[in-house]
Amino acid sequence: MNIEQAINKLKINGYKITKQREHLLELFFNQDQYVPAKDIILAFQKEFPGASFDTIYRNIYTFVELEILESIDMNNEKQFRVHCNTKLHHHHFICKKCGVIKPINICPIETVEHQLPGYQINNHKFELFGYCPPCNK
Repeated sequence: MNIEQAINKLKINGYKITKQREHLLELFFNQDQYVPAKDIILAFQKEFPGASFDTIYRNIYTFVELEILESIDMNNEKQFRVHCNTKLHHHHFICKKCGVIKPINICPIETVEHQLPGYQINNHKFELFGYCPPCNK
């Protein structure tokens, strides 16, 4: 996904495209890892000092709902990044120190489904957390 596709997704879903929304998207599209919301808010408020936390969070969660962004809980806080737009189903390894993300091209969902007979799984997320080789030294 690129920023133009994200803006188009907002338009299709009835959202007005404002300079603030465009700037917020740019902040995420300039990152290649998960970023804490507080870091995005601080960067955003440098450009738009009057912006409220509520407005910024509301927009971030709108981006998540529209699958422009994805979120994880890491280090006891919500972190966000541009949604992976890959044709292959995959999951991630995320370094707890530097934030590097590596795709994992296997999925444990079939094993989990066998352990939950009668349950309907609608969605899932599988992430591994640890340290990448440089951070593990």
